[in-house]
Amino acid sequence: MGHSHSHSHSEGHSHNHGQNVNKRALKLSFLIIASYMIIEVIGGIITNSLALLSDAGHMLSDATALGFSYLAMTFGERKATEFKTFGFKRFEVLAAFINGLTLIGISVYIFWEAYRRFSQPPEVMSTGMLTVAIIGLVVNILAAYILMKGDTSGNLNMKSAFLHVIGDLLGSVGAITAALLIMFFGWDLADPIASVLVAILIIVSAYRVTRESIHILMEGVPTHIKINDVQKTLTSIKNVVGVHDLHVWAISSDIPSLSCHILIEDARFSQAVLKDAKNLLHEKFDIEHTTIQIDTPEIQCDIKDH
Repeated sequence: MGHSHSHSHSEGHSHNHGQNVNKRALKLSFLIIASYMIIEVIGGIITNSLALLSDAGHMLSDATALGFSYLAMTFGERKATEFKTFGFKRFEVLAAFINGLTLIGISVYIFWEAYRRFSQPPEVMSTGMLTVAIIGLVVNILAAYILMKGDTSGNLNMKSAFLHVIGDLLGSVGAITAALLIMFFGWDLADPIASVLVAILIIVSAYRVTRESIHILMEGVPTHIKINDVQKTLTSIKNVVGVHDLHVWAISSDIPSLSCHILIEDARFSQAVLKDAKNLLHEKFDIEHTTIQIDTPEIQCDIKDH
């Protein structure tokens, strides 16, 4: 019988480097977004623009999301304890989940406020609205650029923060468009229409992030890994008779894990099979965190007898 638990040192080093880059990007983006959010709230109130206020509301959620994501990443670096043996990495996924719910809530509020304005479109100060929206667009482009330097594809927490900022950027584009339509055509309905379009884009992004975070929290198989392919790969190893109790999940969005029992013909092959299994899992599926139990027919019989 054999047993293996592996976690690459080089993988841990590169993960820590990536974490530091992500943290710096989150911190700087938070400071930029939070500072401008105050200006946009004031601008939205003065100009009476729902498009600006909805964008400011989204910016508030951005600032909260970015700050919370930064704290989550920092908190996630804490070492494992006797009560949290995997450490605190999953706190990042919780942060992404809460961010997604926040976005959905803000979208619902924008829909409601826009519905009220469709029946009675208020007068909007288009020149002030345009000025604030253009500055907001520049700020959001800067924040998005900073976040893109981090891992916005593999890390769910960074992805949710990035989507917040992209939604905000689209909000600024919508506000600019609405301001121009009001300025040149006197079309006050452009303001609530722009808000609704932005809210739709926000809620789609929010749904994706929330769905992904729930999938991880429910110990789902990472989306880039097919469990049948893993099973076939392991059973193709020389001297392997079968694979059972195979589980693939993610501790956080960028740390896939695996545990399984591999049945072999003879205990003499256990170390060779372990080595091949770990290499194949790393090369084909980028799985570093593995716990593999090697079983033999004799062990299987003993278990059945008991």
